[in-house]
Amino acid sequence: MIESVVTDSTSLIGLERIGRLDILPGLFEPILVPPAVQQEFGISLPWLQIVTPDIGIATSLKIVVDDGEAEAIALAYQQGLQIILDDQQARKVARNMGISIIGTIGVLVKAKQAELISALKPLLDRLEMNGFYMTSALKAEALKVVGE
Repeated sequence: MIESVVTDSTSLIGLERIGRLDILPGLFEPILVPPAVQQEFGISLPWLQIVTPDIGIATSLKIVVDDGEAEAIALAYQQGLQIILDDQQARKVARNMGISIIGTIGVLVKAKQAELISALKPLLDRLEMNGFYMTSALKAEALKVVGE
């Protein structure tokens, strides 16, 4: 069963840089993004649905996280959906609001488990080469989970 999700721009940008944006619609449908995330990402895709979150919630969140993260968290909260989020402060805020979180690395693990990709390590290496930060412990754990 394909599930719905809200995403922040970090995973969109990271996956676009390694040429694997196709993974997201392979795992999730619909994929919702707020206007600030669409603006940060800058690429219009037919499978991204732009949905405006509650302005009050988003505005209050902008005190602690950036605009895209604030709107994405507000949207996930409103819709009761999981969110793809990598920034630690934003994850803390979302967790405190009871929102289920997955990160870009988690999305790639899920893609490997769903057989959308044949190997995880090359994609993690390419993400790192393109400026995506991950701890060595996170990378090792992800590879262990998928048996690589």
